[in-house]
Amino acid sequence: MNTANIRAQISRAQALDANSGLLAKHLATQLPHLHTAIQLPELDSTAVMTRFVCAYIDQVPDLLDAAHAVAREAGIESQIDPVLKIAEQFFTQPLSLLQGHEGLEGLLDEAYLAHRLVEEINDLYINLFYQPLIPLDMTVANLIAHQLIGEDFANQLDEAVHHAVDNLLNEDSFALESVEAYREKLTSPQTGAAWKRGPCLSKQLGVELSL
Repeated sequence: MNTANIRAQISRAQALDANSGLLAKHLATQLPHLHTAIQLPELDSTAVMTRFVCAYIDQVPDLLDAAHAVAREAGIESQIDPVLKIAEQFFTQPLSLLQGHEGLEGLLDEAYLAHRLVEEINDLYINLFYQPLIPLDMTVANLIAHQLIGEDFANQLDEAVHHAVDNLLNEDSFALESVEAYREKLTSPQTGAAWKRGPCLSKQLGVELSL
């Protein structure tokens, strides 16, 4: 994985937004229309949601690096890296439906794609091996991002994720003699140590989902 380009792109968007404040302005218009299940503090709700979005975007390269590191140590790099490469390309070669989206507001779309892609990988691993590749529950953060992006457009992004996963990763990808050896690696101290190095989504404090 080469996430340097993603980090540079995020840095440029952060600098742009520091001068324009466009993300906070955009979120201020979105907050009154969010689902009532999303709970925000009464004071500084726009600032809290802005911090949430910034953390959500900022974690993408760390998340991809962590997934790559775990896959390498578990010996399944060849299966996982092509899928992670798609997440990288969401940033470096945006889909046509993302054209015209700029700054941090625009990167929220790319970040959602990347987070959802890793979530789909985790779901597949849970089905196959009864535990995720990376032990992070991204469901709540992704549901909140889905709301911020908007139902119709977020559903289009979900379809792009499903298309990428269906084309590159499925149960047949693991119909290999090495699968049983991999199952043993899942409980190894090395894999557990790699998991502990994964990024922590607890940075996104102040935003809760009441289900």
